[in-house]
Amino acid sequence: MDAILLVGHGSRDPEGNRELKEFAHEVAAKAPENTLVETCFLELTRPSIAEGVTACVDRGATRVVLVPIILFAAGHAKIDIPNAIDRAKARYPQVEFVYGRPIGVHEKVVQIMQTRLQEAQPVLVASQGGTAVAAPPAPVTDEETAVLVLGRGSSDPDANSDFFKMTRMLWEKLPYKWTESSFIGVTQPSFPDGLERCLLLGAKKIIIMPYFLFTGVLIKRIDEMTAEFAAAHPDIQVEVGGYFGFHPKLVELVLERAHEGLYGRVTANCDNCQFRLEAAKHHHHHHDHDHGHDHDHHHDHDHDHSDHDHSHHHDEHDHQHVHAHDDQHKHEHDHDHTHTAVDRQTSLDYHHDHDEELHHTHHEQEVHRNNSDDAEGIVQEVASPDQSQVAATSEQVNRP
Repeated sequence: MDAILLVGHGSRDPEGNRELKEFAHEVAAKAPENTLVETCFLELTRPSIAEGVTACVDRGATRVVLVPIILFAAGHAKIDIPNAIDRAKARYPQVEFVYGRPIGVHEKVVQIMQTRLQEAQPVLVASQGGTAVAAPPAPVTDEETAVLVLGRGSSDPDANSDFFKMTRMLWEKLPYKWTESSFIGVTQPSFPDGLERCLLLGAKKIIIMPYFLFTGVLIKRIDEMTAEFAAAHPDIQVEVGGYFGFHPKLVELVLERAHEGLYGRVTANCDNCQFRLEAAKHHHHHHDHDHGHDHDHHHDHDHDHSDHDHSHHHDEHDHQHVHAHDDQHKHEHDHDHTHTAVDRQTSLDYHHDHDEELHHTHHEQEVHRNNSDDAEGIVQEVASPDQSQVAATSEQVNRP
């Protein structure tokens, strides 16, 4: 029998811990038949991970996937949970333990934030008589509106950079002129810094978007700080959205992470990319990876592209891919998947600790310069039909 063990961080606020347990009931209601769902916490409350594992085994689980209910992979996801899994394997050798991914970067999170922004409410401020009143609405346009996404903050640069990526992904779907990032602790820019930046940009309306799963001490601190800011800036319209909570897309995403772990399929971020889906309609060759260069590359295979010039030869056929980049770089690919042991060893250096995803940067400028002259004429010939269809699928909002 399979079991899904949800691993929460734990909070000093009992309400936050209670919300995670209630969320686990939502997950259990949507989980596959004959799949157990249990909850545990990293710290500050119980049950611990060890106690959660025991609960799964006592209920008859022979395979347990641990899914971190954590937004991004940092110290807990990279060190603490894997250590706990090692101890569980030693204690229960007859049980298979699998580690799922954290929430991470995902389109469903963007959809959750869009919903919470639509539900945002004006901030309550105290009047002179002490009565809480809503800030008066103002006729503010989208071009004068800023969204300030507020995260927890981490000492792990990888987690912080993923947070900034999510802010960018959100901005792509919004009509507002600005979407900014800030943190409530640990790192910069701070919440006050983010608010000040919005003012300097000229925003007349600021919508605070807490990037948190459930309530807790920090959520309540954010509410207090936001109310103070609104009271100090009566000429600015301030609204605040809710944290993620029991959004159905969050339930779907957690079950997706569990399915990845149990059945061994880790989906790359670009699998949901609008450009990749459109390109697939016009691309009839069968590959185990995709060369979509308008976003990060997340491959499910172990080889590195940095040591060769992208001249690959498939066993049965030769073909060329011509890519037109938004940044005006042009290059060709002669695909041949003959990789040496050195290629494979080098590729391992690019893996995250637990994501099992390969992240590499855009091709070096030198490669583009070498190939641009040869590719320019070809790009101009073939770019028009496919590029126009790809551009038509973009959901980007025109901004001034």
